[in-house]
Amino acid sequence: MSDIMKLKNSTGAGILDCKKALEEAKGNFDKAAEILREKGKASAAKKADRIAAEGIVASYIHMGGKIGVLVEVNCETDFAAKSDKFQTLVKDIAMQIAASNPKYVDESEVSAKELSKEKDFLTKQAKEQNANKPANVVEKMVEGRIKKYLKDICLLDQEFVKDPSKTIKDVVTEAIATIGEKITVRRFVRYEMGEGLAKREENFAEEVAKVSKK
Repeated sequence: MSDIMKLKNSTGAGILDCKKALEEAKGNFDKAAEILREKGKASAAKKADRIAAEGIVASYIHMGGKIGVLVEVNCETDFAAKSDKFQTLVKDIAMQIAASNPKYVDESEVSAKELSKEKDFLTKQAKEQNANKPANVVEKMVEGRIKKYLKDICLLDQEFVKDPSKTIKDVVTEAIATIGEKITVRRFVRYEMGEGLAKREENFAEEVAKVSKK
């Protein structure tokens, strides 16, 4: 029972699903967690074509008013939108945006122009730093740096500040499996006091992570 509860707390899945996953994994906790993740992805895929027009717009203010976030997260029903699990998910997403300052929800929002400009910059940088390496090696380096760039600026690809072993997409997928509805992050805006003005650097990700663990 302790393993079942540990798995439930780790994945957010129901007790019965955790029990079945542990049985299927013959008691292997990591394998059971992976089984639940895969089932969650399959569940999310089945709900992808549904309409998610309900949900909430939530706000999050951090560091005594230094950072403010508004985020809209959609689900299928008002009932789900009012549930504690959905409210917690939205709060976690708003906290993530405050901490990691993404520019977009996902890669589909990144313009071809921006991506091309970044690729040109990273290609020039890679060539200067690896002048003696073959072109194909440099090209692979650039591909890796582009992936990292997208991971940094796209919310769903970012590591979850409360649990870096998961991405925000993983967190949303787990919520879909638990709540049983399609869930989408539609849009967000982040305000930072004095943004654009010269000021000392703050480690917001570290600060938000500390607050989230209290």
